[in-house]
Amino acid sequence: MTKIFINPGHDIDLDSGAVNPNTGRRECDVARDAGKMLARYLEIAGCEVRTLQNDDLGMVCAESNAWGADIFVSLHCNAFNTQARGTETLFKSFNGQRLANDIQSQIIRSLNTIDRGVKERQDLWVLNGTDATAVLVEMAFIDNDEDLAMLNNDLDTIVRAIARGVTDYAGGV
Repeated sequence: MTKIFINPGHDIDLDSGAVNPNTGRRECDVARDAGKMLARYLEIAGCEVRTLQNDDLGMVCAESNAWGADIFVSLHCNAFNTQARGTETLFKSFNGQRLANDIQSQIIRSLNTIDRGVKERQDLWVLNGTDATAVLVEMAFIDNDEDLAMLNNDLDTIVRAIARGVTDYAGGV
């Protein structure tokens, strides 16, 4: 059974992450909701799942490593200048790139979002600190009102696509 560790980005009480300037919608709340949905879909698909939302990323990675996770998915919302839009998936390793491609292609096929692609990042704690194949999914730009509407109205579609990307990857390993 594939073990999936889900890390919804940012701590609910300590660090909201990005915030939409017009509505006050917080990244940590979107990530929490997405994490709960993703866990449910992956469990239905037969995966073993653990979820931890905390700003102590060393602890998050240590928990994932101690559990022996096969796949690590960190869920986030992007923010930049209220104009940028789209979805991107970040990776560090070769297998991370494969997982990122599977997730990104499922999201792009499922939703009318801008494809910002998959990008290699060597500087992200969660991609460096976990032994599992890891990705960080930037679902949309929470500071852009059009992307926020997508997060509010289509989060289930986004999360189902992420789950399909994970199971596509897990089935090919």
